[in-house]
Amino acid sequence: MNTLTMARKKKELSPNRQLAQAIIDQYHPQSVEDMQDALKDIFGPMFEAMLQGEMNSHLGYSNNERGEKETANRRNGYSKKTLKTTVGDVPIEVPRDRDGTFEPAIVPKRKRDVSDIQDKVLSMYAKGMSQRDIADTIEDIYGFEISHETISEITDSVLEQLEEWQNRPLKRFYTFLFVDCLYVAIRKDYETKNYAVYVILGYDVDGQKDILGLWLSESESKHQWMQIFDELKNRGVEDVLFLSMDGVSGLEEGAKAIFPHVTVQRCIVHLIRNSIKYVPNKDYKRFTAQLKKVYGAASLKAAESEFERFRQAWSQYPGAVDVWVRNWQHVAQLFSYGSAVRKILYTTNAVESVNSSFRKVTKKGAFPNENALLKLLYLRINELYKKWNRRSQSNWALVRNQLDMDEKIQERIRKYENGGF
Repeated sequence: MNTLTMARKKKELSPNRQLAQAIIDQYHPQSVEDMQDALKDIFGPMFEAMLQGEMNSHLGYSNNERGEKETANRRNGYSKKTLKTTVGDVPIEVPRDRDGTFEPAIVPKRKRDVSDIQDKVLSMYAKGMSQRDIADTIEDIYGFEISHETISEITDSVLEQLEEWQNRPLKRFYTFLFVDCLYVAIRKDYETKNYAVYVILGYDVDGQKDILGLWLSESESKHQWMQIFDELKNRGVEDVLFLSMDGVSGLEEGAKAIFPHVTVQRCIVHLIRNSIKYVPNKDYKRFTAQLKKVYGAASLKAAESEFERFRQAWSQYPGAVDVWVRNWQHVAQLFSYGSAVRKILYTTNAVESVNSSFRKVTKKGAFPNENALLKLLYLRINELYKKWNRRSQSNWALVRNQLDMDEKIQERIRKYENGGF
């Protein structure tokens, strides 16, 4: 690259920098207060332009447009309003219509605080909308252009929150942890690779859900899970009653190395999936129906009897039967607890539903970098938090009663209950 080309590249400014330079050239700010005053001058016309766009859409024609109109409704001057923004109070003029039916969306009637405009962009990003989609949506609705660079800067503003969330202290005790991975494509070193996103969902002693963290790695492994469990301990977790997993080799040993008293439960649904690989399609229905009699039995004795019948009935498929023989202890230990506890432990569906929510917003293609993926998933987590609204898991009172029937479990819970976090 020659010197002339390098010099030319240095002179070329991004749209954001061009705008910043134009503001500096126009206002010559000497302090932060001067810059805020300049931004207030810009915000007013910006909001007014967006409101004019909304009025055009409402009436079906632009201001000063000649010719026959499809509606008798007309513009009817302006009303004054002072908005509260992130840079201070900004006076604007809001267009009115004769019929009084205009309901602006960007600045609703009786609303003066518009400092949450960033939240609108973040919300669209959290729903999986691309920067282009966000820019097009804002322009379509408000008639206001927003650059991809600005959208990126707005969404990058959550990275500091993400780091704080990822390193926050956790509760000392969790009744249930559910662990799982999903794979997402990231572009790196001029090629696209699938990265494992490790996700842990926890239920606390009150049955409230929380996502304990997100971790990225090039693959799922026992060693990575051990590092994650060790991090949980360093962030304050002292004890876990149950850990539900899909069967990664070595994960059980890794979990118990960090949390010695945890009961690790294999997901029954994953065992079913693993075993039907050895069964012809024509036999799926009968095979799974008889399996349900085993893990759905009322007691361990009944389950053992049903399991013996199952082994004899399907001995022609030794691979399928062997899956259950090797993992029988995970089926048998379920019957140490009441039906409400067993219902939670049967599957990793709780965390898989979280991952399903993630997949809705990550399915469009490869991400340009790790931060782009993590900030999207973090925003999605905040959407889930709003949906959960700190509600306890359904039927939690019965779950707690059944847990308390085991004296050792009751003692562990009492240690951390009532402010013991």
